Amino acid sequence: MAPTADADPFARARELITPGLQAAVDQMNPATRQVIGYHFGWWDEQGRPQAEGAGKAVRPTLAMLAARAVGGTAERATNAAIAVELAHNSSLLHDDVIDSDRTRRHRPTAWTVYGIPAAILAGDALVTLATEALIADSPTLATEGVPRLNAALLRVVDGQVADMAFEGRSDVRLDECIKMAGNKTSSLFAAACELGAIAAGATPQRVRQLHQFGEHLGLAFQLVDDLLGIWGDPATTGKPVLSDLRTRKKSLPVVAALVTGNSAARQLAQLYHRADPLDDADLRTCAELIEQAGGHSWARAEAQRQLDAALKCLRAANPESKAAAELMSIAQRLSTVPDTTGPNTTALDITDITGAIPVRPNGFGTATARQAVGRRATVTTSAL
Repeated sequence: MAPTADADPFARARELITPGLQAAVDQMNPATRQVIGYHFGWWDEQGRPQAEGAGKAVRPTLAMLAARAVGGTAERATNAAIAVELAHNSSLLHDDVIDSDRTRRHRPTAWTVYGIPAAILAGDALVTLATEALIADSPTLATEGVPRLNAALLRVVDGQVADMAFEGRSDVRLDECIKMAGNKTSSLFAAACELGAIAAGATPQRVRQLHQFGEHLGLAFQLVDDLLGIWGDPATTGKPVLSDLRTRKKSLPVVAALVTGNSAARQLAQLYHRADPLDDADLRTCAELIEQAGGHSWARAEAQRQLDAALKCLRAANPESKAAAELMSIAQRLSTVPDTTGPNTTALDITDITGAIPVRPNGFGTATARQAVGRRATVTTSAL
C-alpha cells in the first residue's frame, strides 16, 4: 500500500526505502547479508524476523522532503534516500567497532554478535551499495550524486580521525571540535538534502541552499546528541548512562566547558585527563562540572543558533509550502533538547568560549561570535 500524504514523514520514508534497502542487501553473500540485516533490525542474531530495531530514517526523510521542497515527489528521491541510509549505516557499523560500543538501538552491536572483521566488511559493503543505488537511478545522480556522496563520506572519515585524535589530547579547541562534528554528522545531513534536490531537478542555487540547511541542522542534531550522550535517559538513547564521559569523548559540551578556563573547567580538566579510570562517582562529578563550567548551557544555546541558521537557508531555497512546513517541523524536533538536567541556571561568560572560535565563511561559529561577544549570558536550561 502506498504511503498516505498525511503519514508521519519518518514512517513514510522508511516505508518507501525499505524494499530498496532489502533488495540491495540481498545481493550480498549470506554471511554479510546476515550482519547487515541484523544491524538494520530486520532479524535477530539467529535470523528470525523482527519488526523492531530499525533506525529513525532521518536522512532519507530529509532527502525526500528536499525533493518535495523543490517541486518533486518523495518517490523520485527514493534512490537518493536509500543511498544516504546505506552510507550512514556503514559509518555506524564502523563507529561501533572503533568506539567499542556494545549497545545500539537497545540491543548488542553487530560486532559483538558476529565479530569485528564481519562488522567491518559489512560496513565496507554498504558504501559500494550506496553508490550503486545512485548509479542505478539516473545519469544525473550517477554523475553529480556519486561525487557528492563520496565527498561527504570522506568528510565522515576526517571527522572520525579527528574524534579519535582528540581522545589523546588535552588541548582541543572548540573550533576544532565544531569542525569535527560537522564532518562526522553534518556531512551526510547535507548530502541527503542536496541529493534529494538533485534527484528532483532543482537549480544549483536551490541545491546549495538545501545543502547548507542540512549542514546547520546536522550540527544542531549533533549538539543535542552530545547532550544526550552525557545526560540522556538510557531508555531513550539505547546507550548506558554517561556513556560519552565513560569513554572520555571530547564532545562539544565537554570541550565548550574545558575552554572556559573557569574554576569548574580546571577541576574538570584535572579529573577528565587523569590516567586512572573514572568510576561512576567520578563520571557524575564530570557531568556536574561540565554544567557548572557552562558546557551544557552553551550546547543548548548553540543548537538553537544552528537551527535558526538552518531555517534561514531553508527559506532562501524558496521551498514549496507543504514540504517547507514539514522540514521546519522536523528541524525543530531534531534540535529540541530534553530537560535532561533539570531547571538549573548557569551563568556563562560566552566570550570565554567564542574567543576560541574564528569567524569562518561557511557560517559555523559565526553566529556565536557575532551575537555573543561582549555579553554575559544567563541561560535557564529548562527554557531552551
